[in-house]
Amino acid sequence: MGVIASLRAPDRRCVEWWAWAAVVANTVIVLTGGLVRLTGSGLGCPTWPRCTDDSFVPHRELGVHGVIEFGNRMLTYVLIAVVIATFVAVWRWVGTTRELRRLALLIALGVPFQGVIGGITVLTDLNPWIVSLHLILSMLLIAASVLLVLRTREAADLTLPTLTRRLVLATYGVLWVVVYLGTVVTGSGPHAGDAEAPRNGLDPQLMSHVHAISVYLLVALTIACCLALGDTRAAPLAVVLLVAELLQGTIGFVQYLTDLPIALVAVHLVGAAVLIAAGTRLLVEVASTAPASARAESIDSR
Repeated sequence: MGVIASLRAPDRRCVEWWAWAAVVANTVIVLTGGLVRLTGSGLGCPTWPRCTDDSFVPHRELGVHGVIEFGNRMLTYVLIAVVIATFVAVWRWVGTTRELRRLALLIALGVPFQGVIGGITVLTDLNPWIVSLHLILSMLLIAASVLLVLRTREAADLTLPTLTRRLVLATYGVLWVVVYLGTVVTGSGPHAGDAEAPRNGLDPQLMSHVHAISVYLLVALTIACCLALGDTRAAPLAVVLLVAELLQGTIGFVQYLTDLPIALVAVHLVGAAVLIAAGTRLLVEVASTAPASARAESIDSR
């Protein structure tokens, strides 16, 4: 009853709470989807939208893999409920804006669309390129949810040089390249989601090295961001991103050297979501600032 009442007349705190719920729920579905793949349960329900040709629920012959895959599908409905509640909260908030409503609508529509992509992965026997797209879409939803959280807050004034702003933007772009290359590495290696699932045909060792090079570049750019931001309000956000990258990189190297244990791969998946969230937080903080040149022109005109 308290939840329903809060959605009737939501305040800023309520809207932000639901936006955070969308961040968490989208991150959880990344983890559970990863566990489906890591346990070889990707085809636990061999068709979609039904679990089998004649049933929406798994039967005994499908075993534990059917239960795991079906459970992940059910969690999607929990995620849908969360993003619908988020949309309602944003729409009914008296302090809302057109931008917030569009963003909440995009997230609400993105979740069922993501479900359809998940269904296509099953119908294509876990094609690794579609599985990769499936994860990237989840990361986009996480980024959009983080943006929604930040847009519900009042932006403070901050002036940065144009070059610094471009450096942060480049770092964010490389971050997405790193995450995508990680999905390509996954598509070339084990943990396909099913013993009969195809691989993308690329050399996993080569792709791991390519991925590692992109990580080195990302870390270097993030260090540059930390130095360029100096003692500004955005500097701690760059440090948080750098720490997350170093931890994620460490996990990545350890899992590579230990033949990809399931537990570490699962943590690495969540780490990718944390990186996207941290990178988006930094980008929004910097993108919402005015270039130093524009600030100077504004002062001169007074």
